[in-house]
Order: sequence, then C-alpha cells, then structure tokens
Amino acid sequence: MIHESSVSIPADHPSFAGHFPGRPILPGVVLLGLATRALGEALGRDVPPCDIASAKFLRPVGPATELLIRLTEAGTNWRFDIFAGEDCVATGSLRVDPA
Repeated sequence: MIHESSVSIPADHPSFAGHFPGRPILPGVVLLGLATRALGEALGRDVPPCDIASAKFLRPVGPATELLIRLTEAGTNWRFDIFAGEDCVATGSLRVDPA
C-alpha cells in the first residue's frame, strides 16, 4: 500500500522562531511528526507512539514550503519519503504495532 499526503509549511510556523535566527529551518522532529500524522491517515486511526527504525534528513526545509509525504507499507514497517518539489528532504522507516 502507498499513501501520499501534502502539507504546506507556513512562513510563520512557530518552530522557525528559534531554529535558526537569520536562516529558519524546519526541525527534523517536525518532519517526523508529519510522517507519523500521515501514517495515521493511511491507517485510518490515531497512531500510538511508534519506533523510528531509521531517519535521514537530506536537505533543509525553509518557510513557505509545500511538502509531499509518501508512505510505503512493508508489514509493520512503513517507509517514509518527504519531498519538497523534486528534492527528497527526509527519508526513513517507522515501525508501528499492527493492532
């Protein structure tokens, strides 16, 4: 199963305020949160805390960016790839209880 969702990161997102002054970058924890939220959409339920089997942050994400989150199911693991345009900005794998 493949699931895709889009999200727009507004220029005034609160995480930009201190991360980093003069060159705002979306924190990796926010990207992981977006991947987890997309996983909940794919499963049709709230996702309990899950294991981050792997995560790589490949490019910085700035304000006013449109992101595409693509999830690919592999048993209890879900691979995530997050794109800004054609650029993959983050990739990894989430492990969730199949309940």
